Amino acid sequence: MLTAGFADPVLDAQACFRAVLEAMSRPGRIQRAGSALTPPAPLNQAAAAVLLALADADTPLWLDAGAEAEAWLRFHCGAPVAAAAGAAAFALATAAPPALAALDQGTEEEPQRGATLVLQVEALEEGEGWHLTGPGIEREHRLRVTGAPAGFVAAWAANRAGLPCGVDVILCAGDRLAALPRSVMIAEG
Repeated sequence: MLTAGFADPVLDAQACFRAVLEAMSRPGRIQRAGSALTPPAPLNQAAAAVLLALADADTPLWLDAGAEAEAWLRFHCGAPVAAAAGAAAFALATAAPPALAALDQGTEEEPQRGATLVLQVEALEEGEGWHLTGPGIEREHRLRVTGAPAGFVAAWAANRAGLPCGVDVILCAGDRLAALPRSVMIAEG
């Protein structure tokens, strides 16, 4: 049995889109997804809202969340499901994500075609953790990401080395999200 999607599909999608836009323009700043969704496990509210707002029939989706979550997303956003992570415009990882290098990096002519990884993590907290610098950050921003995969910072450095190509990441915990555009530098500490 499918649970409901957005209560008001247009307004809720717009609110979530604005939250993602704000998160991408201010990397590492935590935003609320803005919707009281009850997606099937293991999807959290933020990841579900992001995909309902961004994915559609023209954006292939890869996910590791199981058949119930796949059916829910197919019904509510109509996105085709890609068999391989590298063929997807959006990749949803509720457990260990695919390697960033295995996702679509875009091309020199069309870097905007690089994939977006929606990565569920345990918690997001501003003020400590990773040191973020780059476009959209005045000096430095700190973001603690609990549940990030081992080796993520090194993989991120390799991802960033291919600019303007690469993968963008949206971190989701509960109903909160934070974005890491491919241009951002991350240092541990």
